[in-house]
Amino acid sequence: MKVLFLLLLFCHVSSSVKHSLKYFVTASYGIPNFPEFVAAAVVDEHLSGYCDINRKTVEPKQEWMKRLFDSDPQELEFYRGHCFHIQPNTFKIMYSLKQRFNQSEDVLIFQRMTGCEWDDETGEVDGFSQYGYDGEDFLSLDLKTLTWIAPKQQAVTTKLSWNADKDSLKDNEIFLTHVCPEKVKKYLVLGKSSLQRTERPSVSLLQKTPSSPVSCHASGFYPDRATLIWRKDGEELHEDVELGEILPNHDGTFQTSADLNVSSVPPEDWRRYDCVFHLSGVEDDIVTKLDKAAIRTNWEKPSDETALISAVVVVLLLFITAAAAGFIVYKKKKVQRPPSPPDSSSELSEKLNPET
Repeated sequence: MKVLFLLLLFCHVSSSVKHSLKYFVTASYGIPNFPEFVAAAVVDEHLSGYCDINRKTVEPKQEWMKRLFDSDPQELEFYRGHCFHIQPNTFKIMYSLKQRFNQSEDVLIFQRMTGCEWDDETGEVDGFSQYGYDGEDFLSLDLKTLTWIAPKQQAVTTKLSWNADKDSLKDNEIFLTHVCPEKVKKYLVLGKSSLQRTERPSVSLLQKTPSSPVSCHASGFYPDRATLIWRKDGEELHEDVELGEILPNHDGTFQTSADLNVSSVPPEDWRRYDCVFHLSGVEDDIVTKLDKAAIRTNWEKPSDETALISAVVVVLLLFITAAAAGFIVYKKKKVQRPPSPPDSSSELSEKLNPET
C-alpha cells in the first residue's frame, strides 16, 4: 500500500500455484492529471474491470468480463455498488484522517486493497483487506483473529471502532474466505483461454563483456508460475548464481533471468553447464547449453584486419613520437650552440637583410 494505484496494477508477486482476485480503490486530492476516485478489479494481475466515476459506468477490460456483465446483471450490479456506493465514505474517511493527522498539505491519498488468493492444488484460501494513507500502511485485517491491526497511533481510534462492529467483521470474513474465492474460480472458467493459457518463452544467453556473468534470459512466458536455474553436470547450482525476479512484460507475459559467474570456469568445462526453464503445467523444460557461440553480446572481438590496422597505427605513433623527440633534442642543441660572430659589418647586414 505504499505506491499509487497505477503502480499497484503492475506490481507482481510470484507464487507457484495461486490465483488471485484483488480490488483496488484510490481516493486522492490535489494530484494533477490523476482522477480523484479510481476503482478496479484485477484477476491474476490482469486488469479486468474499471470504474469510471465521471461517467458513472463500470467498464469491462477483458472480453470474458464483458460477456459476464451481459449475461449476469447481478454481477454488473455488484461492481456498480462496489464502486459508487463506497465513494462518499472513502472521501469522508480521507478528510477525517487529514484532521486526525493535523495535516495542511494540499495532496491527499487514501487507498484500499481487498481480495483473496486461491491455491488451485491445495484449495487453500488467503484473504486480505488493507488500507493505506499518505503513502503508509494504516489498517489491515487479521483474518485469523478477525481483528483490525493498526501500525500507526493515529489509526487506533478507527481500529477500536471497527473491531467493535462485529457484524461488519463477519461480513468481511464471509466475503474474503467464501465469496471472493468462488468468484476467482468462476472467472478462471470464463476467462480460461486467457487466464489459464500457457505460453513458452524464448530463452537467450546474454553477456555484456567477456568478464561479465552470463545471463540466461527467458521472456514471453505465461503464467508467472515458472523457475529458471543453472545446472552443472545435471545438478542445480546455488553458488556463483544470481536469480532475478519474475517481471511483467507490456503484453501480459512475463520475463526473468539467472546470472552465472563464469570468471572461474575453465573454457573446457563450459559444456558441463546448462540453463533450465520450467513452466508450471508444461511437461517439457527448455534446456540451453552454456556455449560461447550462442551468447549474444554488444561487445565485439576485434577482427584480424582491425588488429593489423591497430598495430600499424601504434608503430606509426611510436615513429612520430620518436621523430618529434629527436627534433626537440636537435632544436635544443641548436639553441645551446652559440652563434659565431660576423666577420664584418657588411656580413652582419647580409645576415639581417638576405637577398630576395
